[in-house]
This record gives sequence, C-alpha cells and structure tokens, in this order.
Amino acid sequence: MGLFSRSRKNDDTATAVTAVAEAPASLQDLSHLSGNYVIDTVHSEIGFSVRHAMVTNVRGAFTEYEGLLKLDGADPAASSAEIAIKVASIDTKQAQRDEHLRTGDFFAVEAHPEITFRSTSAQRRGDDTFRLVGDLTIKGVTKPVVLDLTYTGSAKDAYGVDRVGFEGGTTIDRTEWGLTYNAALETGGVLIGEKVKLNFDISAVKAA
Repeated sequence: MGLFSRSRKNDDTATAVTAVAEAPASLQDLSHLSGNYVIDTVHSEIGFSVRHAMVTNVRGAFTEYEGLLKLDGADPAASSAEIAIKVASIDTKQAQRDEHLRTGDFFAVEAHPEITFRSTSAQRRGDDTFRLVGDLTIKGVTKPVVLDLTYTGSAKDAYGVDRVGFEGGTTIDRTEWGLTYNAALETGGVLIGEKVKLNFDISAVKAA
C-alpha cells in the first residue's frame, strides 16, 4: 500500500498550539512509544453497527485489513495512521446479508475492493485521549472524518515484542459515501439507518 511513503504535517497549527497550551502539565510521558507499528489483525477488530428496522442494531466487522501506525510519543501531532480494509471480508454473521452488502446496492466490491483511512493530523487531548483527523475513502468517495481514540496501554508481550493498544471510533452518515440503498417499512420508517458507528479496537506491534 506504500503506507507512510509520504510525509504529513498538521495543517491546523493554531489548533495544535491551543491544544499544547491547554494540556495539563501532568500528562504521562509517552516518548517510549515512538516508532512504527504494524496492526496485529489477530488481536484487533474493526467493527460497525447500524440501526435495523427502526428497533435494533446490526453489528458486523471486517476480518481482513492491514495498517501502520507511526507514533511520536514526544510530539503526538507528528503521529499518523493508515489502514486498508478488504471490503469483501465483511461479516455480519448472516451470509445472505453479507453477499448483498458486497453488491452494487452497497459496497460494489468488484469495483471498489478497499476502504482506506489516511490520517492528516493528530492531536493529544488528554492524558490518554487522542484525536485523529483523516480521509476516509469508501466506494471511491473520499471525505474527512474525526476519530476519537483512547490509549489503552503498552507492554512487551510473551515473545518480547513491544505492543501498544488504542480503542475508539466515530459515527458517519453512510449516504455521504454513496451507500444510499434502503427500503420503506409498512409501519413507517426505513429498513436501514443512515448513521453508522465505526469501532476500532487496535493492538499493534512495533516494527523491527
């Protein structure tokens, strides 16, 4: 994918300066996290949920993806992230629904096999909270999104590998990315909600 093949800067200098000015003086030192990390897909999850039939939520996940994190613990604004998701790996625990989601009614997998996210800025907002702004591309449409993430910890695992964790997410309007399929219900309303919650539970290992 050529992840991190180009440099990125925080274009919102004023926001970055304000964030530093307002940050508590007692923030924990995260400089030890600096480095490049590969997302461990075995111990991570990229999931979603959407309202179904106006009464409940359908939850699912993508099981095939890859991504890199470039962390700068001393200067979090210099950090970045990129992820590429194989759309065909969508799994909502119902095979017929998954096949429909792969068609032109939804993701049009043959024409648009990947969903990508590339961060454009990063901001530390608290002791263990961060905000990533970036470009989310779905079905050939690219729009900015904001991801709020919590740093869940770091450790050297049983194999002696440095590991770091983050969790969080965002909510998007699927119709803005051309995912407009729906059906009216006899009792009123529609079959599928427009708002989709994206959830990330990421474990990443430091690159050698």
